[in-house]
Amino acid sequence: MTESTNWEAVLLGEKLVFTLCGRILYEELDRAWLQTLIDDEVFSDVPFGEDQERVQEGLKYLNNWVGQNRTGITDQNFLDLQTDYTHMFIGIGKVPVPVWESVYFSDAALLFQAQTLDVRSWYRRFHLEAEKIHQEPDDHIGLELQFMAHLAELGLEALDAQEEARFQETIIAQRDFLNKHLLKWIFKWEKLLLKHARTEFFKGVGLLAVGAVIESAKQVDALIPVE
Repeated sequence: MTESTNWEAVLLGEKLVFTLCGRILYEELDRAWLQTLIDDEVFSDVPFGEDQERVQEGLKYLNNWVGQNRTGITDQNFLDLQTDYTHMFIGIGKVPVPVWESVYFSDAALLFQAQTLDVRSWYRRFHLEAEKIHQEPDDHIGLELQFMAHLAELGLEALDAQEEARFQETIIAQRDFLNKHLLKWIFKWEKLLLKHARTEFFKGVGLLAVGAVIESAKQVDALIPVE
């Protein structure tokens, strides 16, 4: 962390990118909402991590997808997205690309493990609760990305209120959450996603999310593992 960092720009960029990627990866695909992303040219540029190689590569995939759907997402293209999402993240039997942190630390690929409970405690510490708590694990990658966006929002509020101690708390929380959670498994998730994804859209979203995590880690001095 440096004194010259424009934290308002950093946190606003984090909030926007992590919210976007988190929603795509966690919620049911919404055709009308995806069309607004195209119409609003959301993927023409990003406000965070634009110098990251993964972000640049992800935007290439996403803008190729935009080019194919600029006049409207076709029935077939939307079906392709739904099929890709189901194939990777839900699956029949073994899930090709697990979206829950616990799976990556359990020899039996079990859910609701220690990682889930620790993530839940992080959410509660900052007054969040997973919408489907006790129904599905809290350590879904989409929820973890949205939590990073939530911390960014809290940091922005602290900056606006000129509450230095509260601001520092949010920055330290981002660093520690990245070290204890996202940075420990997101590269494994990315590797599986790039292997199994059949659409440029999901390859792009995955790369954008990982690139943003790397950029966030650099901003708060988190420990990025050697891949």
